[in-house]
Amino acid sequence: MEEGVVNEILQGPLRDVFDSKQLITDISGSGNNWAVGHKVFGSLYQEQILEKLRKSAEHCDCLQCFFIIHSMGGGTGSGLGTFLLKLLEDEFPEVYRFVTSVYPSGEDDVITSPYNSILAMKELNEHADCVLPIDNQSLFDIISKIDLMVNSGKLGTTIKPKSLVTSSAGAVKKRHQKPFDAMNNIVANLLLNLTSSARFEGSLNMDLNEISMNLVPFPQLHYLVSSLTPLYTLADVNIPTRRLDQMFSDAFSKDHQLIRADPKHSLYLACALMLRGNVQVSDLRRNIERLKPSLQFVSWNQEGWKTSLCSVPPVGHSHSLLALANNTCVKPTFMELKERFMRLYKKKAHLHHYLQIEGMEESSFMEAVSSLSGLIEEYNQLDATKSMPVEDFPRLSIAV
Repeated sequence: MEEGVVNEILQGPLRDVFDSKQLITDISGSGNNWAVGHKVFGSLYQEQILEKLRKSAEHCDCLQCFFIIHSMGGGTGSGLGTFLLKLLEDEFPEVYRFVTSVYPSGEDDVITSPYNSILAMKELNEHADCVLPIDNQSLFDIISKIDLMVNSGKLGTTIKPKSLVTSSAGAVKKRHQKPFDAMNNIVANLLLNLTSSARFEGSLNMDLNEISMNLVPFPQLHYLVSSLTPLYTLADVNIPTRRLDQMFSDAFSKDHQLIRADPKHSLYLACALMLRGNVQVSDLRRNIERLKPSLQFVSWNQEGWKTSLCSVPPVGHSHSLLALANNTCVKPTFMELKERFMRLYKKKAHLHHYLQIEGMEESSFMEAVSSLSGLIEEYNQLDATKSMPVEDFPRLSIAV
């Protein structure tokens, strides 16, 4: 909502990407306070937001879904972002709501981020169809690994001038600085791959509504862990192309996940593989069969794979892969967030900032943490089934 921040975009290299008539700003932001974003800005700008949403929706031939891209740690992203989610549900109940949520890291510079994140999570639990959680620490770790590859001088590893991985001085960013452009670049590529089927031809297309239909078996368990390979899809770095089979292996390794998680050692409810480039269905099937023995799927969904093939690869690459996993490995992120929340809440620290906002009550905090505890418990119950044997039902023999 901060006018200065939005004006920076309008004066920067991306100014032609956005329709300036569709932007909404206030003079200041929400001051790292969920209640200001949700209760104050929400009611103040509701009509204006709805008017601009309707205007955009009217231009669509086939409105498939809304993307909400927001951060969880601050006040506007968490508060107004989740207010918008409820608004979309009321106004366009039939249209899917996909949310890309950036979760705060432990070294976050917003003291109240655990409050903001957990108040926002209650809204995500209730009003989102799919949430793609991303954490800042994972993005930073990925960029650091790319830096290391470049600096090690491995064969063919060079960094391109004016790359997003480099600073304006042309040198690789120092480890203690946060290279935000490069981190945002990864999230942008996640969204590009996610929407590629809607934008390009392919032998096996996947509508966005198919993701929710196939990957979300229970309403609350709609958190999908994403992994991307290659991770520098805009070809900022000249690293030799990974072999196709290696790319599949990378997508399931913990180093390629966009949150700190290890899906291989947790339980899969379902998994989608979205490929771009010159890839055949046979390549897809071969790799699924190769990887299946090392992955644990719930007993009632052993064949829980959804796949898509888009013939147009990302710029500068022959192929790419986005994996979306509905997997219990998201649980530690939620548990850590709950612990950080409870440390503040036990002391009632900073609560008065929230409670002075009209319409905000202390019960909102307990309801939010209770909602998160319920979600964690659902994942616990699933994890408890991990060691259960899979029943191998005999196939029907059909007499010819």
